[in-house]
Order: sequence, then structure tokens, then C-alpha cells
Amino acid sequence: MKNPNTLKIFILEDDTWYGSMLHHYLSLNPDYEVKRFESSAAFFNNLHENPDVVTLDYSLPDMAGDEVLKRIKESHPGIQVVVISGQEDVATAINLLKNGAFDYIVKDDDTKDRIWNTLLHLKEINGLRHEVEELKEQVVKKHVDFSKFIIGKSDQIIKICGVIEKASKTNITVSITGETGSGKEVVAKAIHYNSDRSKKPFVAVNVAAIPKELIESELFGHEKGAFTGAVTRRIGKFEEANNGTLFLDEIGELDINLQAKLLRVLQEKELVRVGGNDVVKINCRIIVATHKNLLQEVQNKTFREDLYYRLIGLPIHIPPLRERGNDIIILAKHFMDLFCKENGVSKKVLSEEAQKKLLTYPFPGNVRELRSVIELSVVMSDSETIDPQHLSLNATSSLNGMMNHEKSLKQYEIDIIQHYLDKYDRDVLLVAKKLDIGKSTIYRMIQAGEVVNK
Repeated sequence: MKNPNTLKIFILEDDTWYGSMLHHYLSLNPDYEVKRFESSAAFFNNLHENPDVVTLDYSLPDMAGDEVLKRIKESHPGIQVVVISGQEDVATAINLLKNGAFDYIVKDDDTKDRIWNTLLHLKEINGLRHEVEELKEQVVKKHVDFSKFIIGKSDQIIKICGVIEKASKTNITVSITGETGSGKEVVAKAIHYNSDRSKKPFVAVNVAAIPKELIESELFGHEKGAFTGAVTRRIGKFEEANNGTLFLDEIGELDINLQAKLLRVLQEKELVRVGGNDVVKINCRIIVATHKNLLQEVQNKTFREDLYYRLIGLPIHIPPLRERGNDIIILAKHFMDLFCKENGVSKKVLSEEAQKKLLTYPFPGNVRELRSVIELSVVMSDSETIDPQHLSLNATSSLNGMMNHEKSLKQYEIDIIQHYLDKYDRDVLLVAKKLDIGKSTIYRMIQAGEVVNK
């Protein structure tokens, strides 16, 4: 890679003595890499080396100086050209400068100093150009750095970040699945704020939180007098998100009767407000999320198949926190530092025992629950250390609840295998791998009717 401090200079000069003098003089600067050519043919044969600067003798015997300048600028517009002429012709100088020459220097006693100062100026410009290129690279790297959104180093999270990067470069619809509290909106924001829509609105709508009778107005807006209480016109979330991103959380809860209208809006990229007639054009990127299995909902006739295929787009599945291993500790420390900073509390550390307690807890509420647990632990701890007793974990969670009843070891084994079969959609091979047991053990239990695999 070229040293940004080096200025590569080509001298095109047919006068052997003058060219040699210029070559010697410029080579005195250790940051200049200088080559000399006596004909335009030899010069153009080497132009692929892409010099930073060309000093051009205007009166060449084989080609006019203005023609050489034109060819350089057509093929290599980034090369700076300094024209050196034996005559002071104002009209010629102005014409050359208009056509892209950086400077016009007349051959006289001050020529060497003029060229020296011009090249110092160009070297400074070249250095600034390299700085700008480096800053652009840093901006690009920052642009795809999702660490401020997605916290974790597990294989699943690294893979998700790769998919987010791909999603950010297009306008494809994205469907995000995962348990409640796993971070679906965080992923949606990561996509939006790393896309070319980042300076436009990000509008989030929790479909499940809006009453059935109000959801149409909330999404598409309404006109004055459309219904009782509609005293003014109101634009909907689609219009709010115009040119930005609309995030429809818990899309699986959308009423079946409204799904047809949503499908039409997505297909036509236009809507009509409730109680209105005017067609409103919309342009927003759609990201949806759900904790449900939408394909199962389609089979159950509670979700339209055509809408499902319209929304599936690029699917991203967020694993539950309990499957992310040491990400639990990374997130815990992140939330702890954040809460301490926001509340002016001295920085705290998690004891090893506290970390072990977090790693053995299933977190049914996922990342949202972890954040709540950590913030409370910071408040409860009077020292700089958070110990196990400061962590208020729900002892009645589904997995911990298995231990609340006295059963035989065999029955516990059956319950655990059944739990994993239910969790992993009856995938025997995956369950065997997760539990580190032979698949034949599971098949025998299915055959005996001890567990159900339907």
C-alpha cells in the first residue's frame, strides 16, 4: 500500500538538460518519488502507475500541451497537472486552468521555487485527501458496528449481526421472531439506524397493545368525523413512518379482518384514511416481529397465507437468553455499568457466585428480565460487589418449577425430555444433542408412550 506521505511525480519535459535539472531538484525531497519522460508516448505508456502530480512542458514536439492535459483528465481525473511553459500567455494559462490544470508556471529564474511551493501545497492536499478516505472508512466501519445495539459474543449473535448488515443494505421486509423480551425491537432499530433511512423516522407499533376497534385508525389514520370522537384529522403510523421504518411488533395479534387491508397497503404502497376518499402514497420500510409461529397461525386459519408470504421477507430468529451462554454475563455487566452511570452510583462488580447464579437461571423473560434483575441488584447492594443474595430471580419459573414436586428420577427424566421435545419442535436429533444422550433412548421412550412426539 502506498505511503500517504509520498508524492509520486511524473515530469514530462523534452528538454534533456531542463528535465534532468528538474528531476534532480525535486528528488532532493525524500518524500517525492520522481520519474522523468521526454516524450508523450513514453509518458502515456506509464500513466497506469497513477502518479499524484504531473509537471507538463506545454511545448512538446509530438503533442500539444492542452491535448496532453485533456487526455490525462479524461483517463485519470484525480491526477493534478502543473503546466510549465516558456512563454507567459495569460489567455493560454486561463484556458488550461479552466480545463483542469492545477497551476501554470512560466520558465524563469523563480521556476524552481514556484514548483517547490506548488508541490508542497499539493502534498498537503494529498495528505488531507488520505485523511478524508481514512475517515470515510472509519465511518463505514462504525456504520456496521452493531455493538451499541446488539450486546453479546455468542455464535448466534455474531450470525444475527451478519444478517442485520445484509438487511441494512436493502429495503427488503424483515420478519423477526423470538420469545417475549428477547430483543426484537433492538434488532429492528439496529437495521433502521444502519440503513440509508437512518435520518428518517423509526415508528414502532405494538399491535397487541392497541384495542381491536382502534387499530385501523392507529395504522392508517382517520378523517375528521370518521367516527364518534374523531374531532380532527389524524395521520396514522404508516404516514408517520414515511421514508423511514415502520416496526409492527406482535404482528401475529392483528385481527384477521384487518389483515386484508394491511396486505393491500403493502402491495400498493398507498392507503386511504378511515372515513376518507383521498389516496395517500407511502414509502416506508416494513419490519415485523412476533413471538408466535406465523406458519402455524396460517395453518390454524388465524393469519392470512398471502400476508404471511408478503411479510416473511428476510427472517431473523433471536434465540432465548438461556441459549446464549456467557452473553448473560456480558449483558449483565453492560446493564450494571449503564445503570450505575445513569444514576450516579459507584461502579460495581459481579461476584463469581452471582455470575454462576445468573448462568443457571433460565430467564423466561429473557433480556428484559435480566435488565430488571440487574438494576434491582444495584439498588439492593450496599457495597461495590453484587453477590447472589442481591439477585432477585423468579424461583417459580417453568424449569425451576419442575423441582417443586416430588417425583421419581425416571419421571424427572421423562419430564425433561418431553420439555425439550416440545421446545425444539419434536426434533429428536437436536434434543439428543442438547441433552447429550443417545437418540435411541428418546426413540425407545416414544415407542413406550412415555413421551409424546406428535
